[in-house]
Amino acid sequence: MNTGERVVRSEHGLLATVAFAFEPRRATYALEGSIFVTGAAVQWLRDGLGIIERSSDVEALAREVDDAGGCYFVPAFTGLGAPYWDPYARGTIVGITRGTTRSHIARAALDAMAYQTADVVAAMELDAGMPLAELRADGGASANDLVMQRQADLLGVPVLRPACLETTAFGAASLAGLQCGFWPGLEALAALWRADARFTPALSAAERDAQLAAWRRAVLTSRGLGDRRPDERAPRQPSRGGRTRTT
Repeated sequence: MNTGERVVRSEHGLLATVAFAFEPRRATYALEGSIFVTGAAVQWLRDGLGIIERSSDVEALAREVDDAGGCYFVPAFTGLGAPYWDPYARGTIVGITRGTTRSHIARAALDAMAYQTADVVAAMELDAGMPLAELRADGGASANDLVMQRQADLLGVPVLRPACLETTAFGAASLAGLQCGFWPGLEALAALWRADARFTPALSAAERDAQLAAWRRAVLTSRGLGDRRPDERAPRQPSRGGRTRTT
């Protein structure tokens, strides 16, 4: 979340970071939500469990079922990042029944990307004091239509996927292009952005709230499972709203 030339100290578990700078000692800042494991969970399905041959196979496998069947996958393989910041959280899969299949696990892994992003966006909305109007996604995972639709459903706002998925690389190239005069200014760069697809929410507010509440119960289950020194306190518990305030 761009915060302009002001460094904003988050009260809801985000990080202050430099977004970009055109001049020495004059930067544009942002609030960043660092999630430790998203697409790596799909790699684990491939390499650890062997239920898919290629990462790109996960969408087809997940589409074999209508939903995750009450299964929630918290991929806290290296702890939890924003907004929880719990190094002792560990990966958990909850809600498994005799009817749970590898398709449900794949679906839950994709859902976890959207749930974790929804947690970060909620923290950004609290810090900003205003709701999100739309989300623009990029990167390799944004090519997955199922993930993008779930993201829109869980945020309750449209999600836009750009024609150029590698926005981070293009941003670095844009800074170089501006410096050498290839582009005359930011307006010329802004004009290059094109949407490839738009995903609109299909869940009701009640359904969305119920699913997010179940996700946060699953997160609570994952917390504090790792080894800790005897003198270390247990992690703080979420409030009634399901969120832990961290600094």
